[in-house]
Amino acid sequence: MKFSNFVRMHWAAFRALLVLTVITGLAYPLFIWLVAQVPGLHDNAEGSLLTVNGTPVGSRLIGQLFTDKDGNPLPQYFQSRPSAAGTGYDPLSTSASNLGPESIVDTPADPSQLAAGKSAPDAGFKASLLTEVCSRSAAVARLEGVDGSRPFCTGGGVGAVLSVIGPRDARGSVVHPTRVVSVNEPCQTTPQLRNVPFLTIYRGVQVECAKYGEDYSIGQIVPIRGAAPANPAVPADAVTSSGSGLDPHISVAYADLQVARVAKARGISSDQVRAVVRESQDGRVLGFMGEARVNVLQVNLELDRKYPING
Repeated sequence: MKFSNFVRMHWAAFRALLVLTVITGLAYPLFIWLVAQVPGLHDNAEGSLLTVNGTPVGSRLIGQLFTDKDGNPLPQYFQSRPSAAGTGYDPLSTSASNLGPESIVDTPADPSQLAAGKSAPDAGFKASLLTEVCSRSAAVARLEGVDGSRPFCTGGGVGAVLSVIGPRDARGSVVHPTRVVSVNEPCQTTPQLRNVPFLTIYRGVQVECAKYGEDYSIGQIVPIRGAAPANPAVPADAVTSSGSGLDPHISVAYADLQVARVAKARGISSDQVRAVVRESQDGRVLGFMGEARVNVLQVNLELDRKYPING
């Protein structure tokens, strides 16, 4: 290639770089910023911040926790749905749990590490999605004073799942069980305590608790529905996190579940709390998409404004 052609090609590329830099790096961002200053758009462009006495306390677009320093729910506030973003509603760690409907068997903790004082997660415990849902349902039920039972959950708040061991037919189903283990209910490590599995007998075989280190994947994994109602008292959004982990809303059903507790903690009537909830309720998107929902931060700020807790 001649030197003159080489220079001409690179000069053209350099001019294209300058033009695109001006358009995409300067003109376009400036245009978007100017559009964002239009009345009606400015608030959204600035993060939809909510303030108290001029101090920003959060965004109506990003959820947050309403707990004390130990992670316990503050009874005077409506609680957000669970979050898998970091330690909860961390905008820098937005994510989902990536657990799906087939996640029903827990990874057990090492009893020796638990005995040494380690926490369950540090000892290797990893809850399945089913157990997470069951434990959250039980926790919400205790907080709100309702029945937390749900299909495929034990009374202790873990996934009701059995490993049924025995000869199988051509389709892979166990024909005659020889052993049945409740895989998410580990045996106690001390002789003074004895586990009683959620189900005593399954197809004529006594159900055992799970022993650490044993492989129960050789059995047929069978979730047990149980006698829980088809429509649990604790709604779905109270026990599952959103895809982003930052959802600022809860369902109207979950808000209704919390009304009595919030009213008692604030010393006001349930009707007064419901009136505030209605004021903070958003309808369906464009009038037909999704369901009505309640912005948790907005309803809590409005409660603090109308019915502050002294002291």
